[in-house]
Amino acid sequence: MRGLDDKDDSINVHKARQYALKLLSYRGRSEKELGERLRKKGFTEPLVSSTINYLKHAGLIDDRALAEFLKTKALTTKLLGQKGARRFLLDRGIPREIVDLEISHNENEDIENAKIFVEKKLKTLRNCSSETAKRRLYNLLFRRGYSFDTIKKVLKDKNLTEED
Repeated sequence: MRGLDDKDDSINVHKARQYALKLLSYRGRSEKELGERLRKKGFTEPLVSSTINYLKHAGLIDDRALAEFLKTKALTTKLLGQKGARRFLLDRGIPREIVDLEISHNENEDIENAKIFVEKKLKTLRNCSSETAKRRLYNLLFRRGYSFDTIKKVLKDKNLTEED
């Protein structure tokens, strides 16, 4: 009977690894995210841990490298502010310690990203009144993780706020 259990274990190990590799073929995933998906699929905790360790040692999951990639994506492609990028990384399961190392507040980078974002959005808001456009841009920038000071500077540069 013991031989049968060993066979079942090796089949489950193989299934867990295959499922994890399938998930990784779609996009990079953090250890936490991969573990959650394996548990949701019904794999036991020891099997999840051994699968994650196997993939770490094989170099297929690396939270630090993923954090670097996601930070670049958040700041350049999605044009998120520093707070938005931090939230994006945390939502993807990157540990807080790694996020703290990756995201350093750079106000100049935030201002440049916000200006690019506003330029893109102004094209779609050209039929709106100045007040409506200002309100919508403010809310969009705020939801993307930009600070009040950054938003104020960018909107002032675009002549969308009153002079203080």
